[in-house]
Amino acid sequence: MNLLRDLHAEHARYLTRRWFFKECGVGMATLAAMDLMRAQGASQPVSPLAQKQPHHSARAKRVIYLFMGGAPSHLELFDHKPELAKWDGQLPPADLLKGYRAAFINPNSKLLGPKFKFARHGQSGAEISELLPHTAKIADDLTLVRSMKTDAFNHAPAQILMSTGSQIFGRPSFGAWSLYGLGTENQDLPGYVVLQSGQKGASGGLSNFGCGFLPTVYQGVPFRSSGEPVLYLSNPKGITPQAQRQTLDALKQLNEERLSVMGDPEIATRINSFELAYRMQHTAPEIMDISQEPQHILDLYGAKPGQPSFANNCLLARRLLERGVRFVQLFHEAWDHHGGLVGGLKQQCALTDQACAALVRDLKQRGLLEDTLVIWGGEFGRTPMVQGGSDGRDHHPNAFTMWFAGGGMRPGTTLGESDAFGFNVTQDPVHVHDLHATLLHLLGFDHTKLTVKFQGLDMRLTNVHGELVTKLLA
Repeated sequence: MNLLRDLHAEHARYLTRRWFFKECGVGMATLAAMDLMRAQGASQPVSPLAQKQPHHSARAKRVIYLFMGGAPSHLELFDHKPELAKWDGQLPPADLLKGYRAAFINPNSKLLGPKFKFARHGQSGAEISELLPHTAKIADDLTLVRSMKTDAFNHAPAQILMSTGSQIFGRPSFGAWSLYGLGTENQDLPGYVVLQSGQKGASGGLSNFGCGFLPTVYQGVPFRSSGEPVLYLSNPKGITPQAQRQTLDALKQLNEERLSVMGDPEIATRINSFELAYRMQHTAPEIMDISQEPQHILDLYGAKPGQPSFANNCLLARRLLERGVRFVQLFHEAWDHHGGLVGGLKQQCALTDQACAALVRDLKQRGLLEDTLVIWGGEFGRTPMVQGGSDGRDHHPNAFTMWFAGGGMRPGTTLGESDAFGFNVTQDPVHVHDLHATLLHLLGFDHTKLTVKFQGLDMRLTNVHGELVTKLLA
């Protein structure tokens, strides 16, 4: 009798409404997910990368992010400080250092005057270093922000903050949010492509272009600068196109059957990645072959086919955007000049200055700059105090410079100021969160509404922060 009573009680428990919603939530989620993923016919899933409409009319339709990893010195490139030159070799004023924490040096180190000359350029009169003669020629196309601020003073957390809005690993990158919100125009290429150059990979690693808690389909796809853009893109010997297609069709059918049961977006990502790789076998090699460009364009960038370089990557970025890729990010990790500042800056500016300016000019002459947002900058600035004897600067989060071109930014504008030593922002501060809010606005989004439900919260790029910087908008 006790056994019968227990079985009856167990049966009754499984008939309750509370049990249904608690235990069958995955099934309900599956129904909802499948409804969202179906296109016009019940058998055709919507591509997760299909084009989508933003919240409002977008000024920028695509992005090229020139990430200068390692943090270039604003004091030698864009933020001219004649007063700092007068204080060269002296200790900084005591009130300047109140509450300040440096990454490596003793904050009470001697001040180091700027190492290079500045001049005004263009009708805008933007002050630009002699190290950047090509950038100086496009001064009137640039929006300079000399009042950037961040919360992190070491490379990995600062890069992750700049890329994802958080110093903690596991959040979607700005590129992933852009792709999630807009989709992409070319289903034969990844919507978010990453190209790398410099002395090493980014300090923040793959999280700089990761998808976090978004489906994996939105993460950045690294392309190689020479040879096959993606390893193993070509078929091995003995595999015919017909055999490959038959294999993919069988895998697709099995994955779609599993997707219909589980509703897991990662299964949809797997389907998309297999099909995308197949299509890329035909599209990617042609795009990556910059030898097809006329010689005057190669000369404009300083690009040399077959020789991987930052210049080649800038030209590849333009080619990718022309073919509908939504977001291209170039990582050039080479600016961490704790010592060897003069020689290091000369070397890196020689490698990047011409190509950055050429990219802006090339986009402009092709009619693409107006709705392409170009971003240039690192993760923080450098201290006015010396490190490494007499030829280096430490990490500095309180003030640094970035520049932008196109995509609805106000050209020929310099926003913000830092103090006489380039130490603290004194006018129009722009925090990383404010920058993200503004960039999303240019892409057509209210940053408070581009959200994803995760762990019970409406997560967004700007977390609970971010103010739109209207002074930057054209």
